[in-house]
Amino acid sequence: MKRAEPAAKAAKGVKGEVATTTSAAAMPEIREGQSVALLQELHILTRDGKMNQDSRRKLKQVYHLYQFIEPLLREVQADGGAGVSLVDHGAGKSYLGFILYDLFFKALNDGSHIYGIETREELVAKSQELAKKFNFPGMSFLPLSVAESTESKLLPERIDVVTALHACNTATDDAIHFALKKKARFMVLVPCCQAEVATVLKKNKAKALGKSALTELWRHPLHTREFGSQITNVLRCLQLEAHGYQVNVTELVGWEHSMKNELIIASYKNLPRQRPTERLQEVLETLGLEEMGNRFFTEQLAKAAVAQ
Repeated sequence: MKRAEPAAKAAKGVKGEVATTTSAAAMPEIREGQSVALLQELHILTRDGKMNQDSRRKLKQVYHLYQFIEPLLREVQADGGAGVSLVDHGAGKSYLGFILYDLFFKALNDGSHIYGIETREELVAKSQELAKKFNFPGMSFLPLSVAESTESKLLPERIDVVTALHACNTATDDAIHFALKKKARFMVLVPCCQAEVATVLKKNKAKALGKSALTELWRHPLHTREFGSQITNVLRCLQLEAHGYQVNVTELVGWEHSMKNELIIASYKNLPRQRPTERLQEVLETLGLEEMGNRFFTEQLAKAAVAQ
């Protein structure tokens, strides 16, 4: 029997591609149309086209997220306009951005664009090189914090979709503020490491103990951390609803992959704002979190509540 060619044997081809005998069709985990060479450059696949347990986990997570994002992109696309714009905050190595571009944006020729926001300049430089290598002209990478990007002139005034995958602590809130300022139609958020609310709960715990038996929910330090994390996302959801968004909270992947798997999807529907605005204020007051009002209960919401 003739011996098979080595899987990693390279051949000349399309710019940026590394031809291998391994194909997406031979690996059921890989979506149809996905570039194997790109997955190799992202180190999701090894150079010989194989996949280990860690890379399989990463790919499964990004693909699962893609299932939620793709319908949103198609909805924006169906409404016409000057293409689809997406900003990915805390992009890191830009797994999500590159896979989104490869599977969806690459086929478009309408000015659609993905912006990756990342503070680490070395990762920005690597992503820029990779986009050039694969001839992805509709990708840009900016060495900015989420907060800095809100005021940056390098980004359009309006953005269709904002994503923030595992943006730590208050970076998720900054991504929400960015999306609100940019009048984003959709937000896709996977929050991570929410410590700020837990810190405030801990600081005010002694004063709160005498007010309500509900304080027992966060009296113990472990519960303070867990409860603080959950309440942070509850407040974020109320904040989004108070801005007219429809909010859906679901699970990104199974617990076996990550404990930080809460997925928040917000779609702007211009819904009534009064009830969620009142609830947001009530939760802050009930839990003794009034000092955090500037983060969740914005001046814009305060004015709207007074007007109503």
